[in-house]
Amino acid sequence: MKSILKNLVVIGGLAVGIHMPAFADTKVGLVLPYTGTYAALGNAITEGFNMAIDEAGRSDEFTIITEDTEAKPPVGLAKARKLVLQDKVDVMVGVVSSGVLGAMRDFVHQAEVPLIVANAGNNLATGENCSPYIVRVSFSNGQINRPMGTWMAENGVKTVYTLAPDYSAGHQMISSFSAAFTAAGGEVLGSEFTPFGQTKDFGPYLANAQASGAEAIFVFYAGGGAINFVKQYGSFDIKTPLYGSGFLTSPLYVAAEGEAAIGVRASLHYIPTLETPENKAFVEAFMARYGTMPSEYSVQGYDAGLALMAAVDQGGTDSQSIAAALPKVSYVGPRGALEIDPATNNIVQNIYVYDTVMENGALTQKLIDTISSVRDDVAGCQM
Repeated sequence: MKSILKNLVVIGGLAVGIHMPAFADTKVGLVLPYTGTYAALGNAITEGFNMAIDEAGRSDEFTIITEDTEAKPPVGLAKARKLVLQDKVDVMVGVVSSGVLGAMRDFVHQAEVPLIVANAGNNLATGENCSPYIVRVSFSNGQINRPMGTWMAENGVKTVYTLAPDYSAGHQMISSFSAAFTAAGGEVLGSEFTPFGQTKDFGPYLANAQASGAEAIFVFYAGGGAINFVKQYGSFDIKTPLYGSGFLTSPLYVAAEGEAAIGVRASLHYIPTLETPENKAFVEAFMARYGTMPSEYSVQGYDAGLALMAAVDQGGTDSQSIAAALPKVSYVGPRGALEIDPATNNIVQNIYVYDTVMENGALTQKLIDTISSVRDDVAGCQM
């Protein structure tokens, strides 16, 4: 199957549509969690990446080596060192946890081996700790949540209570949301951070949120934590409306959350119900291959594959040339128009506000609003 987006990939004004002659084999290290809380996310990113390479008919050009970070910073750093120093990879793809990305940053920069970030939203990685060897095709933690803070305040929500896991992504997502929400006239009445990967009972935190008198609860949870939180929110019959980063009700696991997810309103950079030709073709191809709907994690892996192939087609034959080509990638994909901001190496993309609804007996995403071409500030980045 030919790539459904291949003819739309552009680098530096050059349309990449015709299959180029194969370069020397490119070694790719997939550094993702395949066990633990975020295992499903790592598997979904891998599926998307493999699909992009396979449907382009270019699997013979890439040797792919996978390593399990377990979403633990020390493990992630050790696996990155192994991929670079022992396996001699030309490029790495992946990283789910912001903590893992933070731990890997200095090694990636010093080794001068490019990392295509296919999930972790650590703001600093494309802010004050940016590097010409780190390019993000997923999102930044601020990019997902700033627009939602403004949107909620402008749409009548005046007070909120926030919750998130106690690690870097949780703090960055909540701080970005809260800053935008208060700047737009809202007030945060309270905030708590739950032990990451350890909290099984969210009851006391939900009780505190409801007792605060806030008009809404805004949270960030993902993976298994999101499933547990949403199910408990429903079982405790909390009356305060629930909002959040879209990972809370990701298409990857929203079915496991059940009816408790109905009515949860969130913001995200991709939902599979987008009515565009590019997304419809992607969803059809993904379902034919895997038998399930794609999620934002699937798209991130897919776009990482597209970006890598485009960089290789531009002459990326080794780490240095791949790193130089990646920031020049731009195209229209399943989530809309994408480009890499050369000032930060962070992606520029739409953010979608959506409801989770029940249609034809299944949970799905109903688009409410689109915030177009969201770009992060330079935030201290000096390439």
